[in-house]
Amino acid sequence: MFSGFKKSFLHPRNWLTWLGLGILWAMVQLPYPVIACIGRGLGKASRPFLKRREKIARRNIELCFPEMSTAEKEKLVDDNFISLGMGLLETGMAWFWRDSRVRKWFDVEGCTHLDQAMSTKKGVIAIGVHFMSLELGGRVMGLCQPMMATYRPHNSPLMEWVQTKGRLRSNKAMIDRRNLKGLVNALKSGEAVWFAPDQDYGPRGSVFAPFFSVPDAATTNGTYAVSQLSRSQMLTITMVRKPGNAGYRLHISKAFEDYPDSKIQAARYINKVIEKEILRAPGQYLWVHRRFKTRPEGAAQLYS
Repeated sequence: MFSGFKKSFLHPRNWLTWLGLGILWAMVQLPYPVIACIGRGLGKASRPFLKRREKIARRNIELCFPEMSTAEKEKLVDDNFISLGMGLLETGMAWFWRDSRVRKWFDVEGCTHLDQAMSTKKGVIAIGVHFMSLELGGRVMGLCQPMMATYRPHNSPLMEWVQTKGRLRSNKAMIDRRNLKGLVNALKSGEAVWFAPDQDYGPRGSVFAPFFSVPDAATTNGTYAVSQLSRSQMLTITMVRKPGNAGYRLHISKAFEDYPDSKIQAARYINKVIEKEILRAPGQYLWVHRRFKTRPEGAAQLYS
């Protein structure tokens, strides 16, 4: 249940956070081409201060795309940091823009697929991936079909309130990703719930399956478990930034017809699905996350 504003949010310890939010709000009032220019500049400027993240991004790209030339890999790292800066301002756009302004900058491919899946009344598991524009993608997704989403609660009570308030501008509810019962109940009641299984959530509840050129990436069993318990429809919903300042496109796939009934095969299947979505715009993906941190017993670590 989303709680309201608390007086404690005005405590002096939160003043810097409020200042940052105020600056973000002011920046996203600018025309979109200006916002995009600032976002790209912020991404480039942040790189010298985020050397650890740069190292992680480069390593992930090396592991996933060993066939790329050194120049191609570096170009992908460059694009990723530009996208990182854009993602910050896209978060502000998601939280603070009016619906009419958001609608102006996106189009949808495959909306009928979601309508068809919803018409079965069995619930819909909307598989997503962690693109940098994720917050804005959630807002756009809700304008097409208000739904629920799984997430990790923020450590800061103020930021938890701010992000939840922003996310609920066009969606129904947020579900703690650990709340399996709540997630399944929502699906059984016919709701659509966004779920992103593309990160390394640790060894518990995971199996190892291929992901791009990495043969043993820890892959959550959550998708398989939720599917087995709910028997809901499954499809992908991802949003990518168009080239230039042309806005965004939301891609909605057809419902899966061949999702496996085996835990290992399901992990392999979902990783292939995620790979396909990432390849829509690889420079916009969250490569700065240590996707391959969890390793099989006895295997060498992939990050130094």
